[in-house]
Amino acid sequence: MKLLILGGTIFLGRHLVDAALKRGHNVTLFNRGLHGTDLYPDVEKLRGNRQDDLTALQGRQWDAVIDTNGYVPSQIRSVAQILAPTTPLYAFISSISVYADLSHADVDETAPVETLTLQQIADAEHIVPPMQGAIARAYGASYGALKALCEQAAEETMPGRVLAIRPGIIVGPHDYSDRFTYWVHRIAQGGEVLAPGRPDRQVQLIDVRDLAEWTIRMLEAKQTGTYNATGPEKQLTMQHILETCKSVSVSNAHFTWLNDTFLLEAGAIPWSQVPLWLPETDDAVGFNTISLEKVLATGLTFRPLSQTVQDTLTWDRQRPEEMQWQAGLNAEDETRYLHAWHQ
Repeated sequence: MKLLILGGTIFLGRHLVDAALKRGHNVTLFNRGLHGTDLYPDVEKLRGNRQDDLTALQGRQWDAVIDTNGYVPSQIRSVAQILAPTTPLYAFISSISVYADLSHADVDETAPVETLTLQQIADAEHIVPPMQGAIARAYGASYGALKALCEQAAEETMPGRVLAIRPGIIVGPHDYSDRFTYWVHRIAQGGEVLAPGRPDRQVQLIDVRDLAEWTIRMLEAKQTGTYNATGPEKQLTMQHILETCKSVSVSNAHFTWLNDTFLLEAGAIPWSQVPLWLPETDDAVGFNTISLEKVLATGLTFRPLSQTVQDTLTWDRQRPEEMQWQAGLNAEDETRYLHAWHQ
């Protein structure tokens, strides 16, 4: 296949490129050229800006496009309009944040999605996307609804030719969000580790390489439709994640489990300051119990969690020590919360 990937140099994008090249496909990248310019020297690179410069896409033909960085409907519509006459398939990376009600388990692809007013959409269209790690924060509470509107824009422009992929937490090497990497890194350091919520609280996540490889296979099979693309197939708990991090890094870490009520009263911030933690009193408990029935039927497979942890740890150890973490507790806050708990 001839594949066009919008983005292709950050996290999921680069793993999509790796998966496509491994399976023998011809890849073209379209991006601004701001990140990873030294990556993939033998891959065609088109420069432009989906905000206002799509000239490089005009008159070209591909078998499929994978859109990794569309956040508002106009971005999707403008690209799809150019590609619709010559490109049969449009794969859009969406999010399970699209759902209007995540207060219960087993939300499937037929569930209602978030909506916005015309004024909210107009306001969002004028947001200048920041660095990748701050995208969701920039769009705030509108993020999920905007992703849903992007799906609709793609389908309206290329009806019957859209593969809408709704991942949850994507983890693994090159993850700029640090939500999973924080735990891998922190537990490898050893000592007393603050662990949030119930040990048997369910967590859903997917290795970025499993998601990328599945996406390429779906396009090879010319599949369309909407899919919740998270995992794993069997139930995964927070305790199992942390214990696996400890086992893989062979650390002396020991866990002190702080319950939701204490953490909230102490001022801990879910998700960003304490990654992978969503209080179970929250109306988003369904975020970690999404229905996977449809995607599993397509043959999505999952590598062992221990492999994901090991590869993430190996990558993390190659990063500069002075880098700024995008998520996770700093040492002072962790010590403060643990001290208050013991008191």
